[in-house]
Amino acid sequence: VCSSDLDKIYTKRIWQTHAISTPAYAVVKNQDDLDGLEQCLGFPMILKPPHEGSTIGITKVNNREELLAAYQTAAKFDDVVLAEQFIQGRELTIAILGKGREAKALPIVEIIAPQGNYDYQNKYFTDDTQYVCPADFPSALTEKIQAMAVAAYNALECEGWARVDALVRESDQQVFLLEINTSPGMTGHSLVPMAARAIKLSYEDLCVQLISAASL
Repeated sequence: VCSSDLDKIYTKRIWQTHAISTPAYAVVKNQDDLDGLEQCLGFPMILKPPHEGSTIGITKVNNREELLAAYQTAAKFDDVVLAEQFIQGRELTIAILGKGREAKALPIVEIIAPQGNYDYQNKYFTDDTQYVCPADFPSALTEKIQAMAVAAYNALECEGWARVDALVRESDQQVFLLEINTSPGMTGHSLVPMAARAIKLSYEDLCVQLISAASL
């Protein structure tokens, strides 16, 4: 685990100190802070609670009129709200196993959700979301994304396993890391086991590997 587990704001701050690409952001402490967001981030933008997972409390904000409702939705779950630049692009997740120099990225999973909306409903209650593993990228871009994910994992001093969420912007193929989940789902249908299967690592062997690493 790592100290920034599910704290999206501190995760981004640490990544920035390591020159790891992440969308521009602002911390919203109260409604008065909404006034400067358009100039800072532009529309559309994302508002989210920084300590929640599973896309809970997240809203895509398209204009000034939607800001207050989005803030109120996120503020139900947290004392502060994270406002983030919206990146139009392909949505990915990269599982990392190991520690330090031994940390390695598994094959990239691309998430293709209906209307590009990978929300709580499309994560857990529909069969409409598609998962492509390994994601179809040129080898150089694949290696870049995986290297960035490992660097982000190590910057947070993570160990064991985690999953880094990322976007590749459509306009220029620039990679942005969004957040890290240091306790990702580990059912047989979860994304980390899916990535492991792509390198012929069975669910059982994956679990044994994680348990063995934890005992060291």
